[in-house]
Order: sequence, then structure tokens, then C-alpha cells
Amino acid sequence: MSIVDSLQLTADGSRLATEIIVVDNASVDGSVQEVKNLKFDIENSLPCKGLKIKNLKLKIIENDQNYGFAKGNNQGLKEAKGAYVMLLNSDTIVKEDSLVKLVNFLNDHQEIDVVGPKLLNNDGTPQANCGRFPSLWVSLVMLFKEHFGGSDIVRRSPKESKVVDWLMGAAFVARKKVFNAIGGLDENIFMYMEEIEWFYRVRKAGFKTYFFKDSEIIHLGRGSSKSGKREPILNIYKGLIYFYKKHKTFPELLILKTLLKLKAAVSIFIGYVKNDLYLKETYGEAIKIN
Repeated sequence: MSIVDSLQLTADGSRLATEIIVVDNASVDGSVQEVKNLKFDIENSLPCKGLKIKNLKLKIIENDQNYGFAKGNNQGLKEAKGAYVMLLNSDTIVKEDSLVKLVNFLNDHQEIDVVGPKLLNNDGTPQANCGRFPSLWVSLVMLFKEHFGGSDIVRRSPKESKVVDWLMGAAFVARKKVFNAIGGLDENIFMYMEEIEWFYRVRKAGFKTYFFKDSEIIHLGRGSSKSGKREPILNIYKGLIYFYKKHKTFPELLILKTLLKLKAAVSIFIGYVKNDLYLKETYGEAIKIN
């Protein structure tokens, strides 16, 4: 089932006035044409398995190049008309009633401004999708967690619903007023770390973010990244440095850069010991990032 299929079913089973804005960053897999081939009725509503869904609108934005996660989502945000806006990755499947549960939660809890679901892997196991802001301690654990352990300090899937620092950008619903107040995702971050930077601004502006375990969405993972681990590692390096330049003190930035270079140096050393070309090339490039 595709993301559009799952959203169709969600909208059909609810009475929410729903719009889907598809932003395509120059994909070449034929997915845009597949969406275009769907037939519309005279009200510009989308049929679902032979049924007319009169409360669902669809808009497609086609980019001629890959502008990255942040700019792509911002394009969709500018078109969104609703009081609530959901960011949703292309590699997700929305389970029945999950969207309705998120909207109802915001309706019932005016003190909460952003809410995210429990993300699941394709096999139904929990996927870590919320965490703490990257203080120096959290950054240290994130970089060396394969040696230290403590991955829950960085990102986890809580057993209970709770207020959290940030949610994975794969799926969350925010009141439109939050975007109006602080703006969209920072387009200086191409991919990875952009949602953490955005949620940091959310917290600074006095808004609250909540993880809601009763809503579940399947996240297949890495649907927007086809280059394995190399691209995420390099972009996380860039994203962390940008985050610290924008939000932290200069001494903290210097310490962070030291940690990043130490991690890269250790990985390069291991790469030579194991004759691992991936480690040598990836962290050889990462150590040069400033």
C-alpha cells in the first residue's frame, strides 16, 4: 500500500476535511505519474477503491531538482490551508484512525502544539522517533554510542505518551500557528537534523511537543535516502555544526567540532585496521567538514 492509498483510506473513514499536498523532489521512479493517473471527480476529490471521497483534496508540486527535505516540506506548508498541518514522509503507511487520533488529541489538549505518533518498523516493532536536543553530552553519546551504549539517551520510542524535545520529521502534526510563529524548516540544512533544529525553535517559542503512543504509523525507513549510511553521516556532521553555530556558544561549537573530528579519526583508524573502504572514505570526508 502506498502513502497516498493509506491516506485515502484514513480520510474515507473519517469526517476530517483533508488535503494531501505531494511535493516531489525530481523523483525518477514514476511515482508522480502514478498519482497523476488517479481520476478526479468534478469536485476535485480523489476516488478510493471505487468510492468518491468528497472531503479529500490533492495537490502535486513537481520540482525539477532535489531541493532537500526542508525546502520540499516548506513548499507544501505554504500551500496548506488547514488549522493543522502534518509532515509525512513518502516511505510511510498511515494505519487506520491514526491521523484522526492525532487531530483529536490536539483538539482535546489545547496546551499541546505539536504531536507525533508511535512509529513502527515494517515488522511491527517500535522505531525510535523522538529524543533529546543535542547537548554536548547527547552529541557525545550519539557519536560513540556503539562504544558507550546508551542509545536511549539520543533517540527512543517511549513506552508511555509524554512531552518530548523533538520528533522525527517522518510524521507529526502541528498547529498551523506554530509554523506561522517560527517559520518552516531551515533550508540551510539539506537533510537530517532539520527537524531537531525546528523543534528547538518550537521549544524556545514556548510551544509544547508530545509523543502519542496510541497513534501508530509504519515508517519503512530511508525512503528518501538511497546512498546507505554515507549520506546520513555526512549530513549529520554538517547539521550538528550548523545547529551549534546557530543556537550554541562559540566554546560549545569548538568542543563539538573536537568531538566530531575525534569520532572521524577513530573511524578512519578502524577503517585501516579492518581494511574497510567505507569507513576510510566516509570519515575521511567527514573529518574535513567545518
